[in-house]
Amino acid sequence: MSGFGEATAVERVGDGRYEAVLDGDFGFAEALNGGYLMALLGRAAVDASPHAHPVSTATNFHRVAKPGPAQVIVQPRKEGRTAASAFVTLVQDDRPVVDALITTGTLDAGAEPGYAGPAPAPVPPLAECTEFQPPTGSRGFADQIDMRFDRATMGWLDGQPSGSPEIRAWFRHRDGYEVDAFSLALAVDALPPVALNLGALGWAPTVELTWHMRAVPAPGWLAVHGTGRLLADGWFDEEVEVWDRAGRLVAQSRQIARVPRTRS
Repeated sequence: MSGFGEATAVERVGDGRYEAVLDGDFGFAEALNGGYLMALLGRAAVDASPHAHPVSTATNFHRVAKPGPAQVIVQPRKEGRTAASAFVTLVQDDRPVVDALITTGTLDAGAEPGYAGPAPAPVPPLAECTEFQPPTGSRGFADQIDMRFDRATMGWLDGQPSGSPEIRAWFRHRDGYEVDAFSLALAVDALPPVALNLGALGWAPTVELTWHMRAVPAPGWLAVHGTGRLLADGWFDEEVEVWDRAGRLVAQSRQIARVPRTRS
């Protein structure tokens, strides 16, 4: 097991070419978390860019990424004073696993919003939330990420889905890594699928996910809010907002995913 910084590290080995070792502790059963993979791709994109933050990432997941060696290929598309873009590919066994079009920029940590819409319903205080404790002797995502869930959105755990595609939770790293731009990439894909509260069962593989970094997060817990609009014909969408302890919207995402099966 390694910490988040080490687990998402990339090593430049050539012009636009990087090597990485994917950490199995950021996954579930052999399937690595998509947000973890986006964080790793974001690091490579930022390293190859004159800018400090991955402000927009549009990701396609082609295959299941597995623990072990991987390569990251960064192909620049545009470089400007305020933004640069690159097509970034994660490769394993000589096959593309994940592709992302990543736009980088440099956000001012002290910037004040010119407009901010209403915040979503707050996540209850930590003491009123449910923590997932990993089984003794196991290793995996819950060992790396400390999440405290709003109990009102977790009825599916007891076979009583709420009927509303919504899940809320607090998020932080267990290893003490302070939240940053790459943490946001992980946070937007850290919740259980909101379709579980519609009676869905099983692993819901993400097909495409786009996320935006809106601000540099303040230190501390992040509040993660997931909602959905439609489940139909084996597909569902999920939208996530991430808010920091200063009450600022720091990340947004939307994804489309597959639902393997549903309760009858």
